[in-house]
Amino acid sequence: MDEKVDERVPVLIVGGSLVGLSTSLFLGRHGVRHLLVEKHAGTSKHPRGRGNNVRTMELLRSAGIEPEVREAASVLAENHGILQARSLTGDDQEWLFKEIDPGGALARFSPTGWCLCSQNDLEPVLLSCARDQGGDLRFSTELLSFEQDATGVTAVVKNRDTGEHSTVRADYLVAADGPRSPVREQLHIGQSGNGDLFHNVSITFRSRQLADVLGERRFIVCYLTNPEADGALLPVDNEEQWVFHAPWHPDRGETLEDFTDERCAEHIRTAIGAPGLDVEITGKAPWHAAERVAERYSQGRVFLAGDSAHEMSPTGAFGSNTGIQDAHNLAWKLAAVLEGAAGPGLLESYESERQPVARATSERASSRSAEHSHPGYSPAVTPGGGRQGGMLTVAMGYSYPRGAVLGADPERPVVPERMQLGGDPGTRAPHMWLVESGERLSTLDLYERSFVLLSASGTPWRAAGQKVAELLAVRLDAYAIGEGPDADLAPEKDGDWAELHGTTAEGALLVRPDGFVAWRSPGAVPDPVAALDEVMTQVLSRA
Repeated sequence: MDEKVDERVPVLIVGGSLVGLSTSLFLGRHGVRHLLVEKHAGTSKHPRGRGNNVRTMELLRSAGIEPEVREAASVLAENHGILQARSLTGDDQEWLFKEIDPGGALARFSPTGWCLCSQNDLEPVLLSCARDQGGDLRFSTELLSFEQDATGVTAVVKNRDTGEHSTVRADYLVAADGPRSPVREQLHIGQSGNGDLFHNVSITFRSRQLADVLGERRFIVCYLTNPEADGALLPVDNEEQWVFHAPWHPDRGETLEDFTDERCAEHIRTAIGAPGLDVEITGKAPWHAAERVAERYSQGRVFLAGDSAHEMSPTGAFGSNTGIQDAHNLAWKLAAVLEGAAGPGLLESYESERQPVARATSERASSRSAEHSHPGYSPAVTPGGGRQGGMLTVAMGYSYPRGAVLGADPERPVVPERMQLGGDPGTRAPHMWLVESGERLSTLDLYERSFVLLSASGTPWRAAGQKVAELLAVRLDAYAIGEGPDADLAPEKDGDWAELHGTTAEGALLVRPDGFVAWRSPGAVPDPVAALDEVMTQVLSRA
């Protein structure tokens, strides 16, 4: 077998859309060499999923690319809220919500915020930044087959431009190859959930007159509810480029060929309520809303991420965000195992943490489609689970009751009814503004490439953290918070960092590279080195 191998890499990523590109970026940030293969010639040209929630933006911030993403999203920076209307020219109109963050309450929880950036604009940013981090990303390259053994995965890939085949040997394979994942199918991994919910055709079109019809209205999406021509309208540039999602009913014998340019243009005019509107159809792409979660997230050395692991209704943009967060969770664990800091048992926590999040989130996405009467949604389809918390709670308030954490409440709901970010093990660590050498930063800015131990200045925890990092040869940064020469970080304003993080001035908080609390000590312990040594050993699943 070894004689036939053309290339060797620690990680092979299959799929070069949002999740695959994010996996590449995050692995690159950890210094993990990898190869990404994508069968298409380039990134997405169609303006699909666009809502990047606050947790995703936190991850892109920690990866150092938030400014680039904001720049790519600048054309839609003033678009907020969801409008529902029988037409855009009548009086029957209602804002389902007008602001994503009314009153600026989000600033209590995060140093960043939501960002409206279409997939066709975000993917080139991820691609460029992933390559800057050393990623080897090859488009027009297709996975033909793979097999795995106890020590790795052997894959055959094809260059679709030249027809050349090559064999790649990897320690691990990450399948980010979409909802019809050939990798998942080869592994015979089943799925659970309500299955197909509804079908739409996404129509891109050009209209210069539509901006005049809208006037000052700047929405993320408008659900148009005319029973003769319902659909969802999304702006691309607020001037002349637009997207319309039209219901498609294949169960009634309707085919894609039925969506002629003439039919689509007339449907859009009727839905908007402007019979004479100039409409030039520029593209069409079918898509399917479904609720499915893979029964397993891994098999051997192969891991599923993004749509290959879960499908969700697009309402709320939960699917792509959950996928990017899958990639972030998996990347630091692969890095820790590959560099020898963690045992292979750490990788088992990927499924135990991320699968429950996907189940809870997919149910919430289905419920939201029902709440918003998404075009094409059939009342006969019963969404799972009912309402679970608000958008913000689902986006960033989820927790890991089980996984690579110690002291988490196993009965805690994965998505609570209200936001609870108080330093509990298994939750995303709280945000607090700090000052370091005159520079302002959030506590969340500390978490990416290493474990972080937070404690008050004047306690033995920082020295213990430094000692354990040396003893175990792991990435562990220890910071003392307070005032005076012994402190590494100072609170920007009056505030008790320990109280915010659910501990005391004698206690400490251990945060994972993904920003989730791994362990918390409520106070002093007799031997902090021994305590921290034991905690790190268990969290990293080391024998």
